[in-house]
Amino acid sequence: MSAVWSYFRLEGEKSNTAECNVCHASVSRGGSRSDKFNTTNLIKHLQKHHGKEYTEFIEASNAKKKNVSHQQTLLENIQKREKLPPESNKAKLITEKIVEFVVLDDQPLSVVENVGFQRLMEHLEPRYVLPNRQFISAQAVPDKYKQVCKFISECLQSVPSLSLTTDIWSSDVCPLSLLSLTAQWIDSSFTLQKAVLHAKQFHGSHTGESIATALEEMLNVWKIPKSKVHVILRDNASNMIKAMDRLGLASLGCFAHTLQLVVNEGLLAQRNVSDALAIGRKIVGHFKHSPQAYSRLEDIQMELNMPLKRLMQDVRTRWNSTYHMIKSLTEQKRVLCAYSAEYELPATLSTQQWGLLEKVMTTLAPFEELTREVSSSSSSASDVIPIVCVLKRFLSRENEDDEGIKKMKSILLEAVNRRFRDVESEPLYTFATLLDPRYKDRCFTNIEASKQAKALLMVEVMKTEEVLRKTTADSSEPAEGASCSAALEPAKKTPRMDSARHSRLESIFDEMLKENTVESVSQLATTSARFEIQTYLSEPTIQRSDNSLLYWHVNQPRLPTLASTAAKFLCAPTTSVESERLFSTAAIIIDERRSRLTAEKAEMLIFLKKNLPLMLK
Repeated sequence: MSAVWSYFRLEGEKSNTAECNVCHASVSRGGSRSDKFNTTNLIKHLQKHHGKEYTEFIEASNAKKKNVSHQQTLLENIQKREKLPPESNKAKLITEKIVEFVVLDDQPLSVVENVGFQRLMEHLEPRYVLPNRQFISAQAVPDKYKQVCKFISECLQSVPSLSLTTDIWSSDVCPLSLLSLTAQWIDSSFTLQKAVLHAKQFHGSHTGESIATALEEMLNVWKIPKSKVHVILRDNASNMIKAMDRLGLASLGCFAHTLQLVVNEGLLAQRNVSDALAIGRKIVGHFKHSPQAYSRLEDIQMELNMPLKRLMQDVRTRWNSTYHMIKSLTEQKRVLCAYSAEYELPATLSTQQWGLLEKVMTTLAPFEELTREVSSSSSSASDVIPIVCVLKRFLSRENEDDEGIKKMKSILLEAVNRRFRDVESEPLYTFATLLDPRYKDRCFTNIEASKQAKALLMVEVMKTEEVLRKTTADSSEPAEGASCSAALEPAKKTPRMDSARHSRLESIFDEMLKENTVESVSQLATTSARFEIQTYLSEPTIQRSDNSLLYWHVNQPRLPTLASTAAKFLCAPTTSVESERLFSTAAIIIDERRSRLTAEKAEMLIFLKKNLPLMLK
């Protein structure tokens, strides 16, 4: 109650006036209804007519406010001293967010013991009791791992067919080897989905038998029958090939690895090219090992008004690093010539060698472009046959700029023909190409191979039609994993390639697709499967920059059997890059700060790092 009532009295609770105890004047309470009453007029009356009483009223009001404020501060302090119980919802939620922070940002488990992190948490929520590293390691991370495992398992249950990739990696900071297994599939909305299934410690010799046994155990853990596995992408090592044969699963070699072998053959084929590359490596190595030399190089770059760029060193195991080294050298040709005029270099390139490197770079540019394309996360096995055809066309064309590198181009062409001679007879490649609306049957160089592929596709589609007929009754029921597909689906479907990009290779692709006209359909369709294939192949191809999965999503009601078959074959990747990306994550997680991680804990962190974002969507 306000202190002003010490100087006024009421005749009744609903009276609209109050009588002053000093002068007995009647003062309005501010309205005719009780919900409008206030003390403003009463305070003004004291201020205007009774100064002494008004001063006493102000002092009394301030004392009351101070007392209330003191009581509130005391209550807040008591509440702050009361810690959140670990089993409370808020404490559990904060702990969960800390685990996500550790996993997604590659933080060591000991981050909860860091002074800066502890001070941050104390400031954000003083009542929260920060768990120690042992709790995060032994309880929080395994709980989150089980939660994500359950989510991925539910998603896999509703998938009729999936593709896998596998590879082996050894750590540089601890004696640990990991065997990877990643899955890739197309969901009911024709969106490509990916998940890491394992990054398991691999003991002993890397024999084909050992690899096959380990992979079979992994499939059993996830309850994935072999009939559900469309194909496994692996490297070209003999032990991997033997392991896949022992498992009885279809497998394909990594296209990027084979492409690298092709380029390596070409680079080593011509002596003058090898000599120019050796000199280039010496020049780059000189600047890599001398900060003073780099400083002088930067001074010359600024004098010539050129951007400050560093030279790139190549790595023998990655051919495209050689391409980027040549590119960085040719871009800095003026700078390097000016540098050699003032300072000493371990070797210099002649005018003829500079021209040779520029021609080599022009020849390797399509290989580098295609390597980036097939290494993208959305690349499909359907790209292999068209890419091989385009490479053959590109390398077989002679022009005036080939002077000096003709032998290298001929070796590259011979290597492409030899290493990819069977791609048009491999059903996994041919089916994927036929079912990609960007290519269809327009990219085959062998007419007989094209006819045989279409005949085999007819058999495959009829099998799919039979399966769909048997499951029609169940298809009306919602699938158990339908919710997870919606959760995994990206917010927006985007084309795989930039439609504005139109390189020299793109013109060869366009040329190839235009000149291969569609055969007239002379045979009448006798089944719905045959009708769908004839209808699909007789229609024009879509733009290469368009999204083939979006095409099938739109045309699924019109071509249901063919769409289901496409979902099976287009889920296969072109390379084993997904496993390599997984190992890049492993190298970040298993570093000097966490070199004592157990294999089991390392696999949990890798698994969560790659799969947790899927669940968070």
